[in-house]
Parts: sequence; structure tokens; C-alpha cells
Amino acid sequence: AWVRFAGPGPLAPPDMKDNGVLSIGIKLMGVEGEKLLDDEKWTQDFTGISVPTFTTPNIQENLKLQKQVYEGTPLFYFINPFDSHMLDGIMQGLYSKTQTSPLEVQYFSCVAYLFGDGQAIHYSIQPRSNEKTKIPKKPSANYLRETMVKTLSTKEVIFDFRIQFQTDAYRMPIENASVEWPERLSPFLRVATLRLPVQQFDSEQQLTFAENLSYNPWHCIAEHRPLGNQNRARKAIYYALSGLRLEMNGETRREPTGAEVFDR
Repeated sequence: AWVRFAGPGPLAPPDMKDNGVLSIGIKLMGVEGEKLLDDEKWTQDFTGISVPTFTTPNIQENLKLQKQVYEGTPLFYFINPFDSHMLDGIMQGLYSKTQTSPLEVQYFSCVAYLFGDGQAIHYSIQPRSNEKTKIPKKPSANYLRETMVKTLSTKEVIFDFRIQFQTDAYRMPIENASVEWPERLSPFLRVATLRLPVQQFDSEQQLTFAENLSYNPWHCIAEHRPLGNQNRARKAIYYALSGLRLEMNGETRREPTGAEVFDR
């Protein structure tokens, strides 16, 4: 698998200025079966962020928030007296926190996926170690990448891939991504292990390769189809955004094989 970690975007300030929400993308290769998005034939993608819910419940509210972000007034989305989302803002504030390393964060799907016939799940990618890196007093602009480089140069990092079954359609909704599925109703179960071996990954060639990877929850087999309105929207949005990035970088869309070799 190829694994990519990222910050919140869309801007790129120094890492410790804006790292409350981090993300992970896992591209599993060698997956047989017809895919729901046919630009890649052998991959299955899993994506997650470092908070258990999305800020907005659905695509309509997400559009409102993105418009405020574009206008430079994202706070107004939450405090608008005629259409307040104060509770959503408070919840995101509670979940967002300064991260010590992308390798020390638990990631959540936030949205649902099919798990065979008629069963919905959420998933989570959780580091097995509870160790936390001490942040220096004056971290560099690329601190998060640098601490990952330092960690993986000396030891492997292990994540547990866990799934949570939907057992109550009302309290564990599919169409409202701002609701956290209660673990007391359905605890997460470990189903797989992600091992990041000792490695050097920060060459210019590798960073360029990672930037040009295209992640999309619809790179999947039908048995694990994305569910809910936000997932349906992500199919087109992610495809368009990855195409724009590739065009800006002068690259073409290509499917990775897992056999790529990079210069040191």
C-alpha cells in the first residue's frame, strides 16, 4: 500500500500554525474485482481525518461553509444569527487539537461504507503505540514531515484498522456525517494491521510521487461502496480536484503499481 498524510488545506501555512485536523490516505494495491471508479483497476482507497465527524452534516451545509471559507469569513458560518451552527463549531473546536505527529493520530472515516450485503460501517485507523513526541519550542515550518522522517528512520509504526458496525439507524445515521456513532452501541473491531516499515521517504522524487497520487473513496469494489450524500459528492469532487492538481503539476493520471523504485 501507499500511504499519504496531509494537513487540513487549502492553504499551506507552517505546520504548527494549522494542524488541528490531519488526514490519511491509504491506497491498497493488487485488489481484484470491478471498481466503482474505473480510472484505477487494481486499487482500493481508504481515507480518514483526525476527528470522528465532519464539520457539516450534509453537502448543502458543506457548500455554505465552503462559500464562507472562500470569502475569508469561515467563522460566520457558525455564528450567523439567522442560520447558526454554533454547536457544530463547538464540537469541532473540542476535537481539533495540536498534533504531535501524523504517526501518533487516530483517523476516522466519518462517513459510512457498505460491508457486504445490507450492512453499513464506519472505520478507524488507530496507532498501536500511545507514545507522543515532544514538540520543540520553535518547530520548523515542516515540523510534521520532519518528525515522521525521524521516527521512520529508526523504527516501524503500526496502525490497527478497525471497523464499527451500524446497529441503530437513528443514532448511527448514514446521511448526517456530523453525528458520531456511539461506541457503546457498537465498539470498533480490529480487522487488519497497517505496518509502516523503517524507511527513508522524503526524497524529492518520492514527495512528487505522493503529491500526484489520486485518492478517491470510489476506488473500491462494490462490496465496500461509499454511502451517504457526502460520499456521493466526493466521487466527482475528488476526481476533479486530483485532475486539477495533476494539470497544474504537468502530470497525467496514472495508476500506481506498488513496485515503484525511488532515488535516495
